[in-house]
Amino acid sequence: MKILLPAILAFTFVGCASVPQATPQLSQQIKKLDAPVDGNAAIYVYRSNSVVGGALKKDVWIDGECLGETARGTFFVKEVTGNQKHTVSTESEFSPNHLTLNTEAGKQYFIQQYIKSGVITGGANLKQVDLEKGKKAIAEYKLAQAGKCSKPTINLDKK
Repeated sequence: MKILLPAILAFTFVGCASVPQATPQLSQQIKKLDAPVDGNAAIYVYRSNSVVGGALKKDVWIDGECLGETARGTFFVKEVTGNQKHTVSTESEFSPNHLTLNTEAGKQYFIQQYIKSGVITGGANLKQVDLEKGKKAIAEYKLAQAGKCSKPTINLDKK
């Protein structure tokens, strides 16, 4: 039993999970990083290609609505109404973690989802990265199919 638990934990952090990918044509189109349509802002959420937590899939929501499920080296994009506050959330070990953005119309925002250790399994968190780092990540990673989360919506009320 003393060997079993470390083996399970090791697999959790170094295995490899996958999620459905968007078509290569759509991925290439999105990677052009065109400016958002009038009045909107674009939020890109990506997960690095790190092997840490590679066996885990983690949900991402924008304003409580499912964006999709991430795996290593994947990203999503969603246009949102500009000049408003928006909340990006990710599934973590016990409850979602949230990042609030005050967006401006016409701008692009890049959010990195990263895996962190937890008590039972790895959790996830979010951080905003600068334009240069975000664009580099999007160029390297694959666009995942949007719309599949463990829950289609989450409650953003902070109790």
